[in-house]
Amino acid sequence: MNDIVLILGAHALTWGHLVAGMAASSLLLLTLVTVLLLRTRREKAVEAAVAEERAREMDDKVAELTRIQAEMTGRMRTMAEVFGSRQSDFVRVISERIDGLQHRVGQGLEASTRHQSENLSKLNERLAVIDVAQQNLSNLTGELVGLKDILSNKQSRGAYGQGRMEAIIRDGLPASAFAFQATLSNRTRPDCLVRLPGDARGLVIDAKFPLEGFTSFRDAKGEEARVRAAAKVRSDMLVHVKDIAEKYLIPGETQDIAMLFVPAESIYADLAEHFDDVIQKAHRARVVIVSPSLLTLAIQVMQALVRDARIREEARVIQVEVQKLLEDVGRLDNRVAKLDAHFRQAQEDVAQIRVSTEKITRRGERIETLEFEDDDATARAELLRLNGRDLRIVE
Repeated sequence: MNDIVLILGAHALTWGHLVAGMAASSLLLLTLVTVLLLRTRREKAVEAAVAEERAREMDDKVAELTRIQAEMTGRMRTMAEVFGSRQSDFVRVISERIDGLQHRVGQGLEASTRHQSENLSKLNERLAVIDVAQQNLSNLTGELVGLKDILSNKQSRGAYGQGRMEAIIRDGLPASAFAFQATLSNRTRPDCLVRLPGDARGLVIDAKFPLEGFTSFRDAKGEEARVRAAAKVRSDMLVHVKDIAEKYLIPGETQDIAMLFVPAESIYADLAEHFDDVIQKAHRARVVIVSPSLLTLAIQVMQALVRDARIREEARVIQVEVQKLLEDVGRLDNRVAKLDAHFRQAQEDVAQIRVSTEKITRRGERIETLEFEDDDATARAELLRLNGRDLRIVE
């Protein structure tokens, strides 16, 4: 037992040491097993208590669920009874709502149908208007083509300008203030001669405008062709301005200026933009170039002059009539004064008559009541006085 079995460093292990160590180890293991068994038993007891507690809680929960189920069953039965009692009301309300909805839907459909019908009728009317406008555009296109043909012909173009100028003048002035194709002392016949009030001289308006040069100027493609067309425009315009100044500016017979009518605003705009020198030379030659709008403005000014002159003439007539009226009023005042004197005289006569009638009335009343004077001589004298005689003369 004391034999050495193992040497560990400075210690030597014998068989007795090994046996003692093994016994201690066995005792330790036995202690550990006992402790584990006790712990396991305690855990099982705890688990059993927990399981029992859980079982008791489960029974309580099952009882609570049973109670809740019974309550739910009662509530469901009550709800079924309520739903059963109100089902007829619900069906009735739903029926009324459906009927109202159908009525509103019917009215909406009817209104929509009526609105659509109105829209269709308006659309048809607008289509008719569009057809009329299209027809007017077609007619206008034809008129523009005709106008182009007119402007391409010199004689027709002159007639067109003459007609437009005459329309403007006829619309603005009375017939006595103008004359077309009037003959002057030098046997020339201007297109229009306007007579201004208070002046015996007439204002000449010429409507023969040279358009060929402007057509070439607008249709010119290159710079050289444009320069040649501009030169032709200047030449034609200056020649025409010179003819107007020589033919129609007659001292003492016509005004100091004459008007050259341009039948289109676009032509006048081109003339003012590209040929300002021609306009200035025309002004120096006492020839004013006017477009339709400028001629209309000038005619309005002339119309105002004619109206003022007519107003002055009418004012003189009114003054004469007022003077005559004042004379008539004076005579009427004299006659009224005489009539008033007659009325006053008649009033005085009527007053005296009233005095006499009052006296007669009083005398008659006294006679009716037999109230005579005491003295017969006095009554006789009064009677004679009333007859217009004196008592002493009678005696």
